Amino acid sequence: MITGINHAGLIVQDLEKAIAFYQDVISLEVKTTMERTGEAPSKLLGYDDIHFKGAHMTPGDGPTLELIQYINPAPSERPTEERNVLGASHVAFTCEDIRGTFDLLISRGAKELNPPQEVAPGQWRCYLQDPEGNWVELVENL
Repeated sequence: MITGINHAGLIVQDLEKAIAFYQDVISLEVKTTMERTGEAPSKLLGYDDIHFKGAHMTPGDGPTLELIQYINPAPSERPTEERNVLGASHVAFTCEDIRGTFDLLISRGAKELNPPQEVAPGQWRCYLQDPEGNWVELVENL
């Protein structure tokens, strides 16, 4: 039986740069870091001679955002940046002052997809991409 959400994960090309963005711009804290090789992670993920490193980040208690950089096997390029592709994902952050937060993220390296929009009375949303092209949603409920 499912009892909660543990974490969401994003594959990144440069772990240190991704950590810097999510720490310095989004204000998440590094909860744990890891580097894995060997039989157990190879069996878990189905790759021979796997080698990856990662970090779990959080704004506090609760679920984390896991950033993973594959060293072996080398990651494949993203085939498209379209948001409606099966398997596409995003991570959503609750914020205050969505317009100010959006502007800050853009000024610090995020890519604009759409400006904040009121999607229902008092519910504001927008999408952008982190510097590696992962989709980020901002959510503000007034």
